[in-house]
Amino acid sequence: MWARYAETVTGRTTPIPELAARAKIASRALAVASTECKDAALHAGADLLMANAESVLEANAVDVAAAVSAGMAAPLVDRLRLDHSRIEAMANGLRKVASLADPVSRISDGWVRPNGLRIERVHVPLGVVAIIYESRPNVTSDAFGLCLKSGNAAFLRGSSSAINSNLAVSAVLREALTKAGLPADALVVVDDTRREAAVEFMQQNDYIDCLIPRGGPSLIQSILDNATVPYVVDGAGNCHVYVDAAADLDMAIEILVNAKTQRTGVCNAAESLVVHREIAPEFLPRMVVALEGVELVGDEESCRVSPSIAAAAPADFETEYLDMKMSVKVVDDLDEAIAHVSETSTGHSEAIVTNDVRAADRFAREVDAAAVLVNASTRFVDGEEFGFGAEIGISTQKLHARGPMGLEQLTTCKYVVRGEGHVRP
Repeated sequence: MWARYAETVTGRTTPIPELAARAKIASRALAVASTECKDAALHAGADLLMANAESVLEANAVDVAAAVSAGMAAPLVDRLRLDHSRIEAMANGLRKVASLADPVSRISDGWVRPNGLRIERVHVPLGVVAIIYESRPNVTSDAFGLCLKSGNAAFLRGSSSAINSNLAVSAVLREALTKAGLPADALVVVDDTRREAAVEFMQQNDYIDCLIPRGGPSLIQSILDNATVPYVVDGAGNCHVYVDAAADLDMAIEILVNAKTQRTGVCNAAESLVVHREIAPEFLPRMVVALEGVELVGDEESCRVSPSIAAAAPADFETEYLDMKMSVKVVDDLDEAIAHVSETSTGHSEAIVTNDVRAADRFAREVDAAAVLVNASTRFVDGEEFGFGAEIGISTQKLHARGPMGLEQLTTCKYVVRGEGHVRP
């Protein structure tokens, strides 16, 4: 299937405005598609992904080999690589989205005015949701699933490093759409991998209703510099774990190891450790052993307590490493911890480990982030872990959505007003 699809784009790319227009037309059909029809397409997509796993893996192997040859960093290669278990996870993600409640046409509020007018606030699709992303071909499936269930057309532009994988996955899912009687252009993947094409993609004002970037700082900066369509920033994740004086240190070690090493190349992995001075002499040596293999750089006090921690540069405390590296900061009290997090945070996910309820409540109240966790790993800040199904991103801005973006966050609302010949006096 991948080979057949790839042949259709070999030697030429489809103009981006043409692709965007096709997605816009498809979005009108999706906006009124029944839940049963959308769910049928999702289940068909899951089944076809499993049935065509070898073809998808063949395409992915081409991308992975090229990435390794080009010297791509190991964590990024891991994000790019597919295997049978990851394809199965993609399929299960589609099935899970099918099992979720359809947000479209849901009435979230309603009231009657004194003059008898009945007003309802109803959830409706955004229209064409454009996603620009790096390396991760599973995003192609995740975006398709969430956009479809929320009644949106998915207009996708992946990175050149994953082009074969993205075309293979999209070919499978487009077939699923036609099997369910929906337009194949409910999923459109841009086949032009030039940098200029990325900028053109961000400027399809006539067709794109919302743009969501998923990638590193350079991609986000490109959005800020070039996008002319509305966008929601899926921001960087310099996530902190603060170990308070009242922390259970065994719990803190377990949470920290999970947050840092369970998967290093993702935005909700912890990058910064903050430790209360009172427990630093006991905790830091244990932490160094537990995080064996992680490069640790810290402030003067952390280096003094544990000489195996190297001296940090000021920028280290603000860096999203996406690798086996972490900054360490020792603070005098909760005030300084909150101040340090506030100064260096990207507003993604921040965690406190403590048995002091007042400290936990204050940290949760005063730290300004999309998610704040108490005695839990930052790795839980994820749409599926929140019960949203596969997420389309984690927004670090405050409009129009914040945190994991699931089905509800991919809708907007309109007001339906019902009268009986009402006219305004």
